[in-house]
Amino acid sequence: MTPDVRQFDLVVLGAGAAGLMCAAVAGARGRRVALLEHSAQPGRKILISGGGRCNFTNLYCGPDRFLSENPHFAKSALALYEPGHFLELVERYGIAWHEKTLGQLFCDHSALAILNMLLAECERGRVEIVLNARGIVVEGSGENGFRVVSSQGQFQAEALVVATGGLSIPKLGATGLGYELARQFGLKVIAPRPALVPLLLGGAETDWTQLAGVAAGVVAQAGGVKFREKLLVTHRGLSGPAVLQASSYWRPGEPLLVDFAPGMADGAALLGDLRQPGARRDEAALKQALRGVLPQRMAVYLAGQGAPDGWSNAALEACEQTLRRWAFHPVGTEGFEKAEVTAGGVDTACLQARTMEARTVPGLFFIGEAVDVTGHLGGFNFQWAWASAVAAGRAV
Repeated sequence: MTPDVRQFDLVVLGAGAAGLMCAAVAGARGRRVALLEHSAQPGRKILISGGGRCNFTNLYCGPDRFLSENPHFAKSALALYEPGHFLELVERYGIAWHEKTLGQLFCDHSALAILNMLLAECERGRVEIVLNARGIVVEGSGENGFRVVSSQGQFQAEALVVATGGLSIPKLGATGLGYELARQFGLKVIAPRPALVPLLLGGAETDWTQLAGVAAGVVAQAGGVKFREKLLVTHRGLSGPAVLQASSYWRPGEPLLVDFAPGMADGAALLGDLRQPGARRDEAALKQALRGVLPQRMAVYLAGQGAPDGWSNAALEACEQTLRRWAFHPVGTEGFEKAEVTAGGVDTACLQARTMEARTVPGLFFIGEAVDVTGHLGGFNFQWAWASAVAAGRAV
């Protein structure tokens, strides 16, 4: 070995949530760890998450909250390291937190507290963090493990953990390095696509954008999966938690179905009052009914767009069905630039579920967003980062 190649037990690529956690866990076990980050700052995505307050986990983190070609793959890692385990770490560092809604846990103050906590854990484990490590090339070197060549030197280790994330948010440094490395070592990659991303409207549906800024509680459905949260109309299409959630399941050419009156009691009809004997039946009455469940501007717009073909009971019934299953036809997404995460990634069939190690390449691990496991909105992707990182960190 040439003198300029530095020897470690483990090299971790990517100082994001998963990489920092994995390096810290391995370091705490006495492993000599080098953590390489191609940008000048670790944890950039952590810092912008949750509006700057980091939605660091979710209390209701079950495997059913994740999308993958193999929906069972995440079970082992998630059982190994649960939300309560991460919360213990947060509280050990005295970080104030609160539950927002639906089990989402946020820092009371800044996401910087979570990043500083992870950096402190790395320091405790004597992890060497190497920033600005650009032009990374990995060579498999048989019995000696892996050699990583970068602008910051060469590193040799028996084990390599790839925690380089996905393609989401290129301006924060996202690249396809993880997928390139997977293919280099013969692992299959499920085509990456933007997830938790706003959808674009085109054609006649661009008229909806006149409601930009208007939000309403709905049930949004794509790929047979439903989410009851808020929809937000934007200058280019649709966003808000309900749409972001559904976007992970939406595919080009498919409709996005929206129920504009999800809060109706069982058996209650949105337009029931209009169908009563002697009731007023016209667009004004329709607007009044919609105002009961929607913001004024949206109620007026929908009354014009979805007015029934006549005012018979049958026509009103058909109108109600349309309003409860409104079909949007998105022409695309806002892309990786606006996507919170990347769906797809390293095929889980190529990895050991309990350790995240490649089945055919001993010592090679993939964790976090680089893997074909994508969480719902609300802290689930962070919990996958922590859990997959701990699984690998305990295995190396």
